[in-house]
Amino acid sequence: MQAELDGDLDLTMATMSPDPHLNHVPVCAGGSGAPAVRDFYDQHLVGQFFPPDVQFDNVSRTVDDHQIVDEIVISFTHTRSIDFMLPGVPPTGKRIEAAFVVIVGVADGKVTHEHIYWDQASVLVQIGLLDPTGLPVTGAEQARLVLDPTLNYRTEY
Repeated sequence: MQAELDGDLDLTMATMSPDPHLNHVPVCAGGSGAPAVRDFYDQHLVGQFFPPDVQFDNVSRTVDDHQIVDEIVISFTHTRSIDFMLPGVPPTGKRIEAAFVVIVGVADGKVTHEHIYWDQASVLVQIGLLDPTGLPVTGAEQARLVLDPTLNYRTEY
């Protein structure tokens, strides 16, 4: 991930197997095969990852011989286009706090795949594109609850 943040496309790709795939599940963005993954990273991710005020809060990590699973809360102000997460949505200036699960497959010391999950409805509520009234969705509360399970849980539906 550091290579992605640093904007180093070649180093990012050097961490990958010969035939990786990447799936940002909520928006079906990514690619399959090294050329498609490289293109996605180049056009939408490396060097464009998040706005400067991004904060990563690691919640948990599970590792075995074949994969790493990270649970992370990512917080930032939507001050730039973030195509991999909000394709076609111009910057709103709104604060976003979202819980992510990142599953990274590993074989022979290289990344075989990344499956990245987050609640897109929560993100859309936070930037004002989805009205949560009458819907079973929340905004930043869900990320905050992941970080602090002593907060109040929703009790009415």
